[in-house]
Amino acid sequence: MKENILIIGGGIAGLEAASQLLKLGYNPIIVERSGRLGGHVADWNRLFPDMTPAEEVVSRLVAGASEANIFLNTEISFINRLKDSYNVMLSNGVSIITKIMLFATGFSLFDASKKEEYGYGVYNQVMTNSDLERWFNTGHDCRITEEGPSAMGFVHCVGSRDEKARNSQCSKVCCITAVKQAIEMKQKFPDAMIYCFYMDLRMFGKKFEDFYISAQRDYGIRFIRGRVSEVSENIEGKLVVKAEDTLSGRPVKVTLDLLVLMSGIVCDHQTCRTAGMLSLPLDSDGFLKSRDNIADITASPKEGIFYAGACTGPKTVPETLAEARSAALEIHNHIISLSEELNSNSEGQ
Repeated sequence: MKENILIIGGGIAGLEAASQLLKLGYNPIIVERSGRLGGHVADWNRLFPDMTPAEEVVSRLVAGASEANIFLNTEISFINRLKDSYNVMLSNGVSIITKIMLFATGFSLFDASKKEEYGYGVYNQVMTNSDLERWFNTGHDCRITEEGPSAMGFVHCVGSRDEKARNSQCSKVCCITAVKQAIEMKQKFPDAMIYCFYMDLRMFGKKFEDFYISAQRDYGIRFIRGRVSEVSENIEGKLVVKAEDTLSGRPVKVTLDLLVLMSGIVCDHQTCRTAGMLSLPLDSDGFLKSRDNIADITASPKEGIFYAGACTGPKTVPETLAEARSAALEIHNHIISLSEELNSNSEGQ
């Protein structure tokens, strides 16, 4: 009989882990609380730095995990610790006995309305990175007209690197996402003036720096180093954005038709709830705490519990997929160790 392995979360981490575990001969069971697979990536249009359609990536991952048992619109109701396994009750009434659980629960986006000075939910022409991706996918958003904005801006680090927002960490992908979205808007509306307001540009990934240079050189996107201090609306319904250009030491005031807030990555509250059922610790950044942050990032401090992807912190898509593969292999090795230990004890008796 194949070993049950419960995967909590049907985003790209959960799908890739399930695919690898199927190849290793196990029975992965994916529990996904939403009505579709793919997580946040399924909501995105194109992925940096190659502008790969997100739909292609998600479709490939879904196909690879198609033989797994998948429960959609389902949550974890409670978990009981048995002698050498876990009894997991799902919200649909199904009970699963498993020795292994993989948290692939992903992340949430910071609620931009908490940064009142940026006007999200107050001024009509303020939106988030997620809102803009939805427009890329659907073409429907009353904040973007057919002729497009004549001037627009992106605000980096909304809810990241911000003690007041209770998140001092970098969200890792906001800078490159802003660059990607700015380029996409410039491709759609070549005459638009586009500004990016940033604190520091963190272009750490493969080809990220090339992407940033292209945004300036090929598209004329203007990058202003300085945190936005105030967003207001004038009598014409346009946005007035005030900031300080810290490189020139001068205040900046621009009038825009559209402002996009780059909401940061935070730990999902449902992840914390499920982790609490197992008394799993959170790290200082609010994400799940791995056994250590160097060699055992996919292992939890508890026996039989593993992690993959952004449940332990912000990750890019390649990092998330690599962690999912690593977690699948760690689970396989763990099961082999348990089997060898059982055999050794039997022989000793």
